[in-house]
Amino acid sequence: MAEEIAIKVDHVSKDFILPHEKTSSIKSIFTNAAKKRNGKKETQHALKDISFEIKKGEFFGIVGRNGSGKSTLLKILAGIYQPTNGTVKTEGKLVPFIELGVGFNPELTGRENVYLNGAMLGFSENEVANMYEDIVNFAELDRFMDQKLKNYSSGMQVRLAFSMATKAKADILLIDEVLAVGDADFQRKCFNYFKQLKNDKTTVVFVTHDMSAVREYCDRALLIEESKVVHISTPDKIAQDYVKMFMDEPVLQEVSKKNDDRWGDGSIILESIKTKVNDEFIELDVVIKGNKDFSMPILGFRICSFAGDEITGTNTKKEKIILPNIKKGATVHLKCKIPNILSDGNYRIDTALQYPDEITVADWWDNAATISIRKDRHLPYSIDPGFIISII
Repeated sequence: MAEEIAIKVDHVSKDFILPHEKTSSIKSIFTNAAKKRNGKKETQHALKDISFEIKKGEFFGIVGRNGSGKSTLLKILAGIYQPTNGTVKTEGKLVPFIELGVGFNPELTGRENVYLNGAMLGFSENEVANMYEDIVNFAELDRFMDQKLKNYSSGMQVRLAFSMATKAKADILLIDEVLAVGDADFQRKCFNYFKQLKNDKTTVVFVTHDMSAVREYCDRALLIEESKVVHISTPDKIAQDYVKMFMDEPVLQEVSKKNDDRWGDGSIILESIKTKVNDEFIELDVVIKGNKDFSMPILGFRICSFAGDEITGTNTKKEKIILPNIKKGATVHLKCKIPNILSDGNYRIDTALQYPDEITVADWWDNAATISIRKDRHLPYSIDPGFIISII
């Protein structure tokens, strides 16, 4: 395997035999065994001819709908399952954040489980003692460490297990949707941990349904559907294709038939977008039209370089701005102001109208507008914050 490759998956398939006979007695064990030999078997093809490579230091996302094969693939990478066909090769020590808490004993206290799990991760008692305070603080469970684990909520158990897993020394980490547990502060800690992994160039395989996390952390991502790889591409492309999977094809055509850079169900649309730039602000003059009655729309935008690099973006939900409901046939006129801290150059603006779930798209419009920023100096960066210096 090439030195720069951390994981190589080569034509991997995984099948499961699905039993249908009910075994309720010693006699039925033998009769069912005979039926299995002589009768037809139902086979579930969980993965079908999967191939890809992950480079060392890469943050690699795996996304797909429930039942598409994501978790099975992750368990094969972890060595929990063996493939029916194909091979998996890894370079370096691998630690899975899968089914966190496996090996915990519910009859032991949180403190005792930390030492037990630390031993399973290869740490000595002294090493666990030195990191114990950090583990507890990260999990935010100081008051509960002397209670038995069976009295913990499922979220508390996962927080403790995740906190333990962050101490594991590994070249490759496999992470399966751990961010769904915990409040905003705990999730922020998880995100900060991910940023640390990226800075440390740790190889990470990340399975998630959170497209914002895919866009923020992943270098590349893989989309899996019906046990097959659809494609591997940039995080933004994979995130968009994932969202489109939840929309019917005729609905997708409603907006996209008018513009190749647009897609969505067309229930409300961005009828027009005009831009105005001065030294202080970038102004967007937006008109939204309702093709149906629509409640609680979310307007979002992002600014990208002409090369496609994302610079910044936000939406009305994140800014805690509530837009008015839109009636069928009505229009809403909005003026948006963004501080002009961009460097001298040309940029594109992508916009989106989404449902309150921030997943379903009414109108996503790439290249909705372009802007030219003209300043009397040129920096080799996208952001030009300026300086205020006081000499004392």
